[in-house]
Order: sequence, then C-alpha cells, then structure tokens
Amino acid sequence: MIVELSALKGALAPSSRLLGLDLGEKTIGLALSDTLLTVATPLETLRRSKFGTNAAELEAVIARQNVGGLVIGLPLNMDGSEGPSAQSARAFARNFATRSPLPIVFQDERLSTAAVTRTLLEADASRKRRSQLVDKMAAAYILQGALDRLRHMGDR
Repeated sequence: MIVELSALKGALAPSSRLLGLDLGEKTIGLALSDTLLTVATPLETLRRSKFGTNAAELEAVIARQNVGGLVIGLPLNMDGSEGPSAQSARAFARNFATRSPLPIVFQDERLSTAAVTRTLLEADASRKRRSQLVDKMAAAYILQGALDRLRHMGDR
C-alpha cells in the first residue's frame, strides 16, 4: 500500500526496518535503516532486469532484514514536476504493492546522486569505485531524508 510519510510509522511493525530504494535505469540501489529508524546505511546494488526478477530479489532482502516498509526515491524535476523517471518510480511502486502488504512511501530524491557523487569525489574515490558505490549511497541519502522527516514529525 502506498502511504504518506505521516502514516508510515503507524503502519510499521515494532523493531522493523525501512528499506530505501534508488531506482535507476540500470541498477537499483538499496539502503537499510536501523530498527530505531534513525540511521540509513548503504546495503547493496541490484542489476535492473525484469520487474518480477527484481521484485523477487527485493522480497528476499525484505525477509532477510526484517523490513517493515519501503522508501522509494521519487526523481522530480527541479521545478517539482514529474517526468518519465518519476512516472516509472510510481509504476514500480504500484506493481510492487500488488505483491507485498508493506507500506511504501515516496521521498523526493532531487540532487541525491549529485550530492553523493560530490562526496565520493571529495573522498578521492576512483571512477570505478564511484560507480560501485553511488547507487546504494544515493539510496541511503534518500532513506536518511525520510528518516529525518519522520523524526521531525515526532518532535511536533
């Protein structure tokens, strides 16, 4: 089920984690939260293939890591409008929601890849190393943004 971030915490089982997804054209970056929903950690990168294959891979990660919800990066245009990439992310979420009862939220991912790439450049990572890390680190950036928003909602 696709929900708003404000409804996510109530839909999560106690001590479950969130899985962040950065849906690229060639890969899917994954990141995992801790059980307290405070810190996002890069997990792995999946090769993008047929939806059924990727969904089965995600289901295995969900089962293995006690995941209670998904945070999917929504690649909005800089003016906030939705282009083909955002429509593709929404379609992926709708399709996955038919296979899984987990709550799914979208998190604005504008500039996430650019921020992560800049960080890796500052760390003097080689081009090859950056290509290995950027997708799962972007997923962690997206997930951390959602975790921070969740925490601020709780502070009000």
